[in-house]
Amino acid sequence: MGVLRFIRKTTKYLLITAGVAALATKGSQYLPSLKGALTSEDPQGYEVEYMEPREVETSHLERFLPADRLGRPGQILYRKSYVVSYNRETRCPNWAFWELTREHADGDVKRPDYAFHEDMEVKAPRADAADYRGCGYDRGHMCPAGDNKWDREAMYETFLMTNICPQNQQLNSGLWNQIEQQCRYWAKKHGRLYVACGPLFLKGDHHTIGPNRVMVPDAFFKVVLCLEGTPKGIAFICRNTEGDRPRDYYVNTIRDVERVTGYTFFPNLTDAAMQRVKEEADLGMW
Repeated sequence: MGVLRFIRKTTKYLLITAGVAALATKGSQYLPSLKGALTSEDPQGYEVEYMEPREVETSHLERFLPADRLGRPGQILYRKSYVVSYNRETRCPNWAFWELTREHADGDVKRPDYAFHEDMEVKAPRADAADYRGCGYDRGHMCPAGDNKWDREAMYETFLMTNICPQNQQLNSGLWNQIEQQCRYWAKKHGRLYVACGPLFLKGDHHTIGPNRVMVPDAFFKVVLCLEGTPKGIAFICRNTEGDRPRDYYVNTIRDVERVTGYTFFPNLTDAAMQRVKEEADLGMW
């Protein structure tokens, strides 16, 4: 059962996930405060900057990319294995999106040493490795290095700082890593997944790190869709803390994550069957 229990489930305890449990309060009064933190009646109307899709293996994903209902600033960057929307204000990605196939779920490419590097395709000020020195946070991948052991260039591009967020050390090495491994297992089992992942910034002031003032997320989301066989979807939200509950405590529906984030995932998949998939969150189906 998903942790995000919106009104359709119960109004007694509205929890956002084990990861967001510290934000939870008893009673339905929590729902409006959450929505107020993540939605806007008057989006700022930022223009989204698109880079021309390069001759890479991700240009075919364009029709799957998340649609932003809140008008956050975003520069769309196409990599060999993933697409990222970079936010020049937070110095973090809005989201990363990729296709994970059975063939790409494993490989022999090793994680490179000293690989984290500045992304010169975005304007300064931008995050660099120095921002993370002594800050107490890990450099957390959105598109994982572990999903890119099939190709050296694809692996290296996951270490661009536009794919990185400040992430709690225990979360990064523990629960978040477990979810990444679970997705690779599902890709091997089912053949192909589509994954969207990114940070959540709730209402209020945010801590920043480093001279470039990289914003520290409150939480992270991951949305997973499989169209092979019987279509199915599942999502996770994890607060940017230790993440010490069982994995199923963090499970949500894709629709729940859409409500919380202000994104529409897989916006061009509009048939009734696909909309039902967005309402499901059953680990047993996977």
